[in-house]
Amino acid sequence: MTQATYQVSVLKYDPATDEAPYTQDFVVTGDETMSVLDALGYIKDNLDKSLSYRWSCRMAICGSCGMMVDGVPKLACKAFLRDYPKGVLIEPLANFAIEKDLVVDMTPFIERLEAIKPYILGNDRRPEDGPNTQTPEQMARYKQFAACINCGLCYAACPQFGLNPDFLGPAAITLAHRYNLDSRDGGQHERMPLINSDNGAWGCTFVGYCSQVCLRGRPAGAVNQGKVASTQDMVIAMFNPNKEGKEVTG
Repeated sequence: MTQATYQVSVLKYDPATDEAPYTQDFVVTGDETMSVLDALGYIKDNLDKSLSYRWSCRMAICGSCGMMVDGVPKLACKAFLRDYPKGVLIEPLANFAIEKDLVVDMTPFIERLEAIKPYILGNDRRPEDGPNTQTPEQMARYKQFAACINCGLCYAACPQFGLNPDFLGPAAITLAHRYNLDSRDGGQHERMPLINSDNGAWGCTFVGYCSQVCLRGRPAGAVNQGKVASTQDMVIAMFNPNKEGKEVTG
């Protein structure tokens, strides 16, 4: 394949030594199949060994290489230099604190996922009861919300998370909705207080950008369905305060 040169600008920042982030320009050589992640590897190997970034699978499965590519949250392994003939700017994911260069602190993201208890709850089946099977129809209710790879792109795209660091965020709300829709789960009453709160589904202003950058699902749709489920909870509490909502429609 024909080799070409690409202009790649990378935001660099080491809190231990730098007063503020700055942009460094590089010239990268590669063919038309070179991804942004490949370009970072080239820079690391040949031009700047101090460059820090995350990556793992290189197949858009692990979600490790999320970053801003010309201002858009993307996986570096799935963005290609050929699409940026005039040059490309690579920055760390927006709305997260920078640890070093393109590496951000994902702790707020992980804490939100943990808070909604993303696992089967309230199921007292025993091994001797046999497999806990589902019908195709039961699985179809939540399947569209079950493919998240925890890349954090939706949080970088979410203006509400950028303005309100207490906002639960699209991925966590989507994951909560996924388990609430699962016929094997009985933990809706543990998750809904978070969804019902001001920092839950109702904190979303429904810009919808999260779904545009998401590679696997429809977080904006899940958030909207979360609002429907929250409304059901509110109505049930209004007319029968002693009864908890148990059903979520999807």
